[in-house]
Formats: sequence, structure tokens, C-alpha cells
Amino acid sequence: MTTHTILRSNHRSGVRDTLTVLAATLVLTLSAKISVPFYPVPMTLQTFAVIGLGFALGPWRAVMAVLAYLAEGAAGLPVFTGTLEKGIGLSYLLGPTGGYLVGCVFAALFAGWAGTRRWVESPLAAALAGMLAGAVVYVPGLLWLGAVIGFDKPLLQYGLYPFIFGDVAKAVLAALLFAGGHAALTRKAGR
Repeated sequence: MTTHTILRSNHRSGVRDTLTVLAATLVLTLSAKISVPFYPVPMTLQTFAVIGLGFALGPWRAVMAVLAYLAEGAAGLPVFTGTLEKGIGLSYLLGPTGGYLVGCVFAALFAGWAGTRRWVESPLAAALAGMLAGAVVYVPGLLWLGAVIGFDKPLLQYGLYPFIFGDVAKAVLAALLFAGGHAALTRKAGR
């Protein structure tokens, strides 16, 4: 292999990765815009998308997709849920839900890591990995929520309890869909 061939191959791979990451930011934006009115904040499909992207893209491309999505929002693009009502740019990220958005980076990393460890080959393991990835979102989310509204407030009632059932359902659905897709692709490739 010549140096030129290696560079050309790396360039194609880099372009493909960049396009994949940008396409993933569109998926994240759409998942933020699909919301169900809920108290205290609308419930979206973001954790579903983040976990699915982690399984599908692997840890580093999924993390880059979430970071690019956050950068788009910080730059003022209306990519977050309720952007027009809640503000745009850094003001949105510094609001009460900013920690949950940062938690998506860690969820994508965990789901991507689990995908590389072949957890997605078993629906039960994939569901467990999806739920753990979804739970990761809550750590920075609740810490940031406490910093914004005060740790003397009932943080778990505001930022955890109302969302557990929906987030578990979204995590399991993302995991099972990906596990099912992975199994179908494996069977097709084996033929």
C-alpha cells in the first residue's frame, strides 16, 4: 500500500465519519422535537435516540454526535426541546435541563461501549445496557438541577421520579430494536 492510498482511504473514512456524526445530530434534533406534554418538562425521545446511536455508532462516533449536537445548540441553532420558549444558545444549556443534556454524552459513551462488547447480541443484555445508559443521564442531570434550583428542593420529585417509567421504556425499546436489527444483519451476513 502506498502512502497516497492510505491517505485517500483515511480521508474517505474521515468524511464518512463526519457525515455520520452530522446525520446523527439531525436524529437527535428530531428526537428533541417529538415530545409529549408532561410535568415538569415535556418527555422527548432523546434518551431513545442517544442510546440507539450509542449502540449503532459505537462509543466515539456517538459521543462526537452528542457533542456536535450540544455545540449546535450552544451556537444558537434551535435544536433543543422548546428552544423558542426556553431560550437559545448557552442560556438553554445553563438552564435546569442542561445537566441532562450533558448526561447524554455519558449515556452515548456507555451504550457505545456496551455495543462494542457484544451486549447487543442478547436482547436481555441489550435491555440492561440500555437501562444503565439511560440511568447515566440522571447523574449530571440531578446535580445540575440542584445547582440551578437549589439542593434544598425535592430534586428527585422534580427530576427523576416522574421520568423513570418513560425512560426505562425508551431505553429497553432502543436496546431491543437495535438488538433485533443486529441479529437480523448477522443472520443475513451469514447467508
